Amino acid sequence: MFLGYEKVFLSLNCVFETTVGYANGHVENPSYELVKKGQTGHRETVKVLYDTEVISLQKLLKAYFLCIDPTIRDRQGEDIGSQYQTGVYYTDEDSEKIIKEAFEEKRKEYDPFCVELSPLGCFYDAEEYHQDYLIKNPLGYCHITKAEYEAVKKLNDEE
Repeated sequence: MFLGYEKVFLSLNCVFETTVGYANGHVENPSYELVKKGQTGHRETVKVLYDTEVISLQKLLKAYFLCIDPTIRDRQGEDIGSQYQTGVYYTDEDSEKIIKEAFEEKRKEYDPFCVELSPLGCFYDAEEYHQDYLIKNPLGYCHITKAEYEAVKKLNDEE
């Protein structure tokens, strides 16, 4: 799942780095093999570094919500398991406030609303072969549709 979201965020202007990895579990330095068994508590996640002077957190969240189904738990597309639970994990109070406001608006649109929101407790980089995976393997599996990617790219034209 994190492979597609990495590609989504990299398609936005002023996102200058992404790292796929595993967040908020209870096992230190987990491997993909361990995480995919669903026993680590980790979520497949993308760390996004961006120019806050040019792109807002609100726009990143808008891109994210264009590509997920917020009404299901522990699944996106054909990916099933607790590691695929959608979520947003913040690192500071300012981000928390912005994200909570966005979540309040999204809850009005979706029932149920199953997207996690919590502080980032830990993050471990995924293996190197997962980094930039869909750039290296353009025909690799991804549940995000071409139409969703195009909708995200159109966000670059918004002010």
